[in-house]
Amino acid sequence: MRKNSIKNNRINREFQRELSELINNEIKDPRIAPMVSVVAVEVAPDLKTSKIYISVLGDLEAQENTLKGLKSAAPFLRSQLAHNLNMRNTPELTFIVDQSIEYGVNMSHLIDEVIEADELKAGGDSEEV
Repeated sequence: MRKNSIKNNRINREFQRELSELINNEIKDPRIAPMVSVVAVEVAPDLKTSKIYISVLGDLEAQENTLKGLKSAAPFLRSQLAHNLNMRNTPELTFIVDQSIEYGVNMSHLIDEVIEADELKAGGDSEEV
């Protein structure tokens, strides 16, 4: 598989920027959580398909509802992208929930807990000496 070209990277960035704006400002679906971030976009080199990785702040139910809402809004989003980006082909949109931000937050909490436990242990050892 070949690497993304400069053109494809530029299209990915423009899609990400435009989709973020559309999701946060234009869609009024109550199923979509208020804190939705477009983490990454991968548009196929032939511009036929795209994968949109989203992050949703909330529980599993909020993520599922947001995914359903975005899938139902996909035709609207696609038409807006075609209009705003003025492209010959506008790819089909496939939304995927990305857990990387949530995973990073959980790892950060675990690291903080370990550091705190080490500090307590080090503080307890120095008092005994």
